[in-house]
Amino acid sequence: MDHVRVALYLDFDNVFIGLFKLDPAVAIQFASNPGDWLARLLSLPAPGGSRRWLILRCYLNPAGWVAHRNAAGEQERVYFSRFRPSFVRAGFDVIDCPRYNATKNGADIRIVIDAIDALTADTPYEEFVIASGDSDMTPLLQRLRRSDRRTMIVSPADAADAFVSIADRVLDSEQLLALVQGEPVTLDGDIREPDGDDRDADAADPGAVPRRDTGPSADDDVRSAAYATLRTIVTTEYDATATPINMASLAQRLRGELGQVITESNWFGFGSFARAVESLRLPNLRMSQHLIWDDDRHQAPEQGTVTGHGGVLPEPVERLAELLNLPRIPQDWWPPIYQTLADYAASHQFNLTQCTSWSRDQLHDQGVPVSRGAVAFVVRGTSYGGRPLHGQPPPSADQIGAAFVANVLNRADAAGIAFDEGESGQVRDWLGAARPGPADPD
Repeated sequence: MDHVRVALYLDFDNVFIGLFKLDPAVAIQFASNPGDWLARLLSLPAPGGSRRWLILRCYLNPAGWVAHRNAAGEQERVYFSRFRPSFVRAGFDVIDCPRYNATKNGADIRIVIDAIDALTADTPYEEFVIASGDSDMTPLLQRLRRSDRRTMIVSPADAADAFVSIADRVLDSEQLLALVQGEPVTLDGDIREPDGDDRDADAADPGAVPRRDTGPSADDDVRSAAYATLRTIVTTEYDATATPINMASLAQRLRGELGQVITESNWFGFGSFARAVESLRLPNLRMSQHLIWDDDRHQAPEQGTVTGHGGVLPEPVERLAELLNLPRIPQDWWPPIYQTLADYAASHQFNLTQCTSWSRDQLHDQGVPVSRGAVAFVVRGTSYGGRPLHGQPPPSADQIGAAFVANVLNRADAAGIAFDEGESGQVRDWLGAARPGPADPD
């Protein structure tokens, strides 16, 4: 039976701490039951056949720990050494990596050495899975690519583009949390359209109204009539306008006119508003991330600068969008995002999958058709900025905004994006966060 020979190298401290910042309960589940998520990872599609683990190595600092509030509300230390037996039982070769100094435990260099050794081994390893968000290992991925080996990164954080762009596949924080919790994971084709519908779509015949068998569906006659209404509205708007059309605004208008059939049919089976528009076969149709236009009648918008309301991003914000993948959304969408996340944190036990879905739906109801991916971006930034949504007491909207913007600016600094005081102020103003003042009391 054909199989893909795989070597997996896990920087435990890096992945566990990253997950812990997002969701402590899932992080502990990850570390306590590695055999479960390992089996799910094994079942994900792999080019050339099913995966077979030939190397499983976990690099762990036995003296490492994180502070955690237990069920009684008391602060305690969760030592990494408590998870060592779990990884041994799951078949990992656990390698102790005590700290060399205040910040490094040497796991990254050990992984590099072991992976290079594997390249010269008698057994040809066809895929290398690097579980770490540490961009210091970018040269390793470059070396593996030169040797024509497939690579997958498993990272709980927003890893640097230079790191993830080299990998053949990336398992990001949302997918990793889903993997640990036993939820469906899609590595490729993860749709994130500007109208906010980032659910996977089945292949559809353009011009047809495909059926969806997942979840409740509208009556066929009602659905066909609704699709005809969508065609009429979009076509009329497209033919009449003298400028490119904002897709988010048009999608929101259609949701208001067509109601629940949009959600029930997931844009008539196309999975997103953008794909539903493509199915109409409009003449000379062109699309950007946020706009549609007639290539014969309209002047194409300037690439990379259009926001959801037809304006332009301030230059410092455009740099962040280009280099850090900051969502290109209108200025007035940011405060509602922070408030909605604060509402979620105050009324729910945190779960990232539920949080992003719930918040997206609440924002759509408010006329803010932001994507689920953009919401997740803010949740991650808020966690890494020091105000995780699972914190107690739950963070306020102002605290969420301040933490998110602080994380964005810290990432910019780490990526070598130099901002002067005025440019930092522009970023803060655009993202709807107050200028720095006295620190919030914890």
